[in-house]
Amino acid sequence: MDIHVVQPGETVYSIATRYGVPLSRLLDDNQLPDPNRLVVGQTIVVQYPLRTYTVRDGDTLSSIARAADLSVRQLLRNNPALRGESRILPGQELVLEYQQSKRGTLSVNGYAYPNVDPGLMQRTLPYLTYFTPFSYGFDAEGELVSLDDQQLVAAARQQRVAPLLHLSTLTPGGGFSNELAHTVLTDGAVQSALAANLLRAVRERGYRGLDIDFEYVYAEDAENYARFVARMRELLSPLGLPVIVALAPKIFADQPGELYEGHNYRLLSQAADYVLLMTYEWGYTYGPPMAVAPIRNVRQVVEYALTEMEPGKIFLGVPNYGYDWPLPYQQGRAATSISNQYAVTLASQHYAAIRYDEQAQSPWFRYVDGRGQEHEVWFEDARSIRAKLSLVPEYGLYGVGYWNLMRPFPQNWLVLNALYDIREA
Repeated sequence: MDIHVVQPGETVYSIATRYGVPLSRLLDDNQLPDPNRLVVGQTIVVQYPLRTYTVRDGDTLSSIARAADLSVRQLLRNNPALRGESRILPGQELVLEYQQSKRGTLSVNGYAYPNVDPGLMQRTLPYLTYFTPFSYGFDAEGELVSLDDQQLVAAARQQRVAPLLHLSTLTPGGGFSNELAHTVLTDGAVQSALAANLLRAVRERGYRGLDIDFEYVYAEDAENYARFVARMRELLSPLGLPVIVALAPKIFADQPGELYEGHNYRLLSQAADYVLLMTYEWGYTYGPPMAVAPIRNVRQVVEYALTEMEPGKIFLGVPNYGYDWPLPYQQGRAATSISNQYAVTLASQHYAAIRYDEQAQSPWFRYVDGRGQEHEVWFEDARSIRAKLSLVPEYGLYGVGYWNLMRPFPQNWLVLNALYDIREA
């Protein structure tokens, strides 16, 4: 795999010719927003097939996979043009293997709301070990707030992806409630009711684990939070089901701030099977323009986490979005959350060249809209994703968790599949 950065005057055809690959493969793999209008600084992922197979009459995806000693899921990963579906046609060429040495094996988790596009989920599921619909809430009596999750769970299980029940203190207003967390962490009756309801929901809905995400936990509730996570692990372990807990991105134990003080890395990692480091949102809606997940900041969080827990417990959080800030930055004026693909479209529409910050390992650009308003955009591309994924073998981490899967990002999956074998559930 190569990651090509578009230079002035280049076209998809000239890039395909330079690397000696079919134009159709570049188009199918990268799913470019506008193949006829490349942006200077845009990335193109180039893959080199090692083994291919031409579909014959009577072949099925399963029969081809068996003959090639591959899983159907791997065959789907190697052929993104299939869009996660098993329909194939005689004469169609499928890639069985690429000229790429893998860096190891990892687990992949991803989050999505119930209204995620079904076609997008179909294309994404082959790349996942776990899938986590977002999110079950609960009330002050420990009753679960239902989620329209049946189709998502069924789709995940059909593709042999393990669905995880996501439990959070998210309120209908969209914020995390520290008071609700305090209630369930300190009231034994409420906690028992919630634990029983969670166990019932996991069994009845077909979930294969639990992902706990209490944010802005009071500092005085830190130990109780770890006890609650341990309690859920004790209930689910006999069923062979893991418990994951999400951790705010701390860089030292006593880090001040409402987001951090209730998350004790050592206690929570001991209580859970795995943790998710939420290593994103340095660049955020109401903050100044900057990378969403600068690599130096991500490293700081990982390196602190490794002083408190073993690396084999850690999922590294990876953002699948960017932000568009109006300039000059004004405190309180919101940036717009955008997809990584749309960021390239914006650059194309406004004739902006994409630059790359080597320190942050993140792409960015500026443009002026039709009203004369200047903007600054930070997002993710194949280079920034490769930089984040490279931390997994460097530190010996267990896997990655994507927030979130609501927007397409084809290049991410190309890079992931090129670099790693994906652990099956």
